[in-house]
Amino acid sequence: MGTSSLSLHHPPPLLLLLRLLLLPFVTAQTILNITNRCPYTVWPAALPVGGGMRLDPGKTWILKVPYDTTGGRVWARTGCSFDGRGNGTCQTGDCQGMLACQTDGQPPYTSADFSLDQYVNYSFFDISLYQGFNVPMEFLPMPDKAQGGPGCTKGPHCGASITSQCPSELKAPGGCNSACTVFQKQNYDMYCCEEPPCESNKYSAFFVRMCPEAISYSSDAPTKTSFSCRFNTNYQVTFCPPLNLTSSPPSPPKSADLRTLRKRSSVGTSISVAIAGAIVSIVAFIFFIIRGRRTQRRQEMEEEEEEFGQLQGTPMRFTFQQLEAATEQFKDKLGEGGFGSVFEGQLGEERIAVKRLDRAGQGKREFLAEVQTIGSIHHINLVRLFGFCAEKSHRLLVYEYMSKGSLDKWIYARHENSAPPLEWRVRCKVITDIAKGLSYLHEDCMKRIAHLDVKPQNILLDDDFNAKLSDFGLCKLIDRDMSQVVTRMRGTPGYLAPEWLTSQITEKADVYSFGVVVMEIVSGRKNLDTSLSEESIHLITLLEEKVKSDHLEDLIDKSSNNMQADKRDAIQMMKLAMWCLQIDCKKRPKMSEVVKVLEGTMDADSNIDHNFVATNEANFGIAGNANSSAPPIATDLSGPR
Repeated sequence: MGTSSLSLHHPPPLLLLLRLLLLPFVTAQTILNITNRCPYTVWPAALPVGGGMRLDPGKTWILKVPYDTTGGRVWARTGCSFDGRGNGTCQTGDCQGMLACQTDGQPPYTSADFSLDQYVNYSFFDISLYQGFNVPMEFLPMPDKAQGGPGCTKGPHCGASITSQCPSELKAPGGCNSACTVFQKQNYDMYCCEEPPCESNKYSAFFVRMCPEAISYSSDAPTKTSFSCRFNTNYQVTFCPPLNLTSSPPSPPKSADLRTLRKRSSVGTSISVAIAGAIVSIVAFIFFIIRGRRTQRRQEMEEEEEEFGQLQGTPMRFTFQQLEAATEQFKDKLGEGGFGSVFEGQLGEERIAVKRLDRAGQGKREFLAEVQTIGSIHHINLVRLFGFCAEKSHRLLVYEYMSKGSLDKWIYARHENSAPPLEWRVRCKVITDIAKGLSYLHEDCMKRIAHLDVKPQNILLDDDFNAKLSDFGLCKLIDRDMSQVVTRMRGTPGYLAPEWLTSQITEKADVYSFGVVVMEIVSGRKNLDTSLSEESIHLITLLEEKVKSDHLEDLIDKSSNNMQADKRDAIQMMKLAMWCLQIDCKKRPKMSEVVKVLEGTMDADSNIDHNFVATNEANFGIAGNANSSAPPIATDLSGPR
C-alpha cells in the first residue's frame, strides 16, 4: 500500500518522461470565471496565481491558472480601501493590507480551494470556511460540451449569509470581521478562540448547519470530501450566487388506475342484476379507489421529496423527528392561521419558530415559493428561514424566533389585547423597517419579488421592536425585463390593490398594501372593522372623506397620548400613505422612494388623487409587457395567519 500511495505523488521516471513529451499538447491553463452577483463591490483575492482586484456588481474576472500550478484558493474581501500603491485594509478576509495578495487573508473568510494534478488527470476543489464566513459563494465546474459534460461530481454551494448573525461590532458588507481581532481578550470565550478547531466559535458552528457542502474547521463539523473533475475542467466561482427561484410544475396525476377502475365499475354495474352483486361491486370499487389514491399519493410524495432534494441554494433540510424533538412534540403554540400553526422550539442555542403547515391549506406551490425565496435572500428586515422539512406528508418551515410576535397584536384596538399602545417613535421605526424590507425585495434582488400579502399579521417584531417581513408563500417573481405579471388573485381582503381586478400585477401592489398598513399603524385600527358603525367600517374610504374635509387628525389613534402629541408628524405619515394608495399603480412611489421620504432625504409627492378606492373601471396604470399565468381562483386569498 505504501508503494501505490507514493506513486500517486511521485510518478516513475518512465511516466514522468511521457508526461514531459506530451506537455505541449496538454491544456495550458485552467480557467476560473469569478463573477460578483452581490449588490456591493468585492475585492476577490487569489493565491498563488491572481493577486487581487476590484470587482463591481455584475462584473466577471477571468483568471487563468497555469497547468503547472499545483493548487490555490480564491476568496472575497469586502469593505476595502486602498491607496495608489495598492496598500490598504479590508473589513473581511484581509490580505495584510495588499490589493495584490501574497499570503492568505486573515479569517474569517470562505474560500474556493483547488488543486490540479496533471499526473492523475484530475483536479480537486471545495469550499472551505475559516473561523466564520465572508461572502456567500458557489464553486461549480463548467460543462465541456466537446467532451460531453464536465466529467466530474457536482460543485459545492454555500448561499447563506452570516451578516444577520453578527454582533453589531463585527458587521461588515457581506459578512463579519474576525471576532478574535475585534474583541478584547475577555470576550474570546464568548465569540471565538485562538486557533481552529474552535468549539466556542458560534459562527463556524452556524455554518456547519447552513453550508453542509462546505468544509468547516469547527470541531463539531462532520468529515467532508473534496469534489473532483478532469484535469482540464474550467470552473465558475460566483459570489452571492443567483438562485433558481422557479420550481418545476408538479407532475400531472397518474390516472391510469382510475380509468381502469371506471371501466371495471361500468362493466360491473351493467352486468349486476342482483343486490348482492351490486354491493360487491360498490365495495370493490371503493376499495380500489382508496388503494389507488393511496398509491398515487405515495408516488406524489416521493416525487415531491425528490424535487425538494434537487433544489439549489435552499436552506438546511431537517427531519420531522428533529423538529418534533426541538419543539417538544409541538407543545408551545405561538399562533394559528389559514395555512397552519406556529410552535416555539429550540435548536442548540438558537430559539426557533416552527410553522407546521396544514396540507389542506398551503400547497406545494406556496411551500416551494417560501422555501426558495426567503431561503435564498438575506436582509435585516426579512425574517430568517433556517430550514425546512419535506418528509412524507409533513411540511414545516423553521424560522428565527421573534419574541414580540406579529404587529397586529400591538396596533389594533386595546380591547382586543393587553399590549400597551406603541409610542409614535416605535411606530415610525416599524414603518421604516417594513419599507426597507420591501425595497430590498423589489429593487435589490436578482429578480423582482412581489410579496403580495403585506399585512400586520405577516410583520414580526423582535425584542427591540425591529420589524421583519415574513410569510412568502404567496410571493411572485417578476423578471427584470417584464413590466408586470399576470397571475391569479392572491392576498388578503382589505389589503388588495385595485389592479387585482385585472390580475395584471407589478410589485406596486405591495406599495398599495403598505399604504393600508401605514394607515392602520397610525390609526390603531383595522382597515375593515365590522364592529364599527356602517360609515366607519372601511378605513381607506374614511380616509378619502377626511382628507377632502381637511380633518385627517380625526384618524389618529386616540388610545395613545403620545400619538396626539406628535399629531403633525402623524398627518405627514398619512400623506405618505396616500401617495402609496393611488389607484393608478404608476403614480405610486417605488419603495426606495418611500424609504427616502421616511429618512428625510426627499418629500412625498403632494400632487396626488384623493380617491383611493376603485368604484368603477378606472385606469390602474397597466403596462403592455406582461408574463402570463393562471386565472384567478379563490383559494389563493389568505386569511389571518
